Amino acid sequence: MLEGARSADADFEMDSRLASKHLVMDLPLCRVMLEDTSDFVWLVLVPRKNNLSEVHDLSKEDRYVLMDEATKAASAVKKVATTLNGKEPTKINTAAIGNICRQLHVHVLTRYEGDKAWPGPVWGACPAVPWGEKAQEVKDLLIAALNE
Repeated sequence: MLEGARSADADFEMDSRLASKHLVMDLPLCRVMLEDTSDFVWLVLVPRKNNLSEVHDLSKEDRYVLMDEATKAASAVKKVATTLNGKEPTKINTAAIGNICRQLHVHVLTRYEGDKAWPGPVWGACPAVPWGEKAQEVKDLLIAALNE
């Protein structure tokens, strides 16, 4: 088990489109996944609760936890992107869209002015360039940042 991770609920089922991403760790509510596109430091938070599609489907307490975890993820992607790129991101985008994959999940990613999709949305803007062998290094940096 990853440092700081806890075991997930045994009955939790994750949509295959989310499960295909790189597992980073489990936080108290969310499974943290790394999007396999090296153009952006991009985490996807998936609450480990079944049959949810909207933030308001969560209990009030879990909504607070989700916001806390999204904030922690934003700090982590900012720190890791700064380390990898030598400068702070211009913006951190946080979004729960779910038009294609309906299972509740929250995207937290870094944006730089002039990146491949700037200033528009990243979805479908450019073909993904996978992390490849660098994925483990990025995951390790993210785990360290999320554990701070």
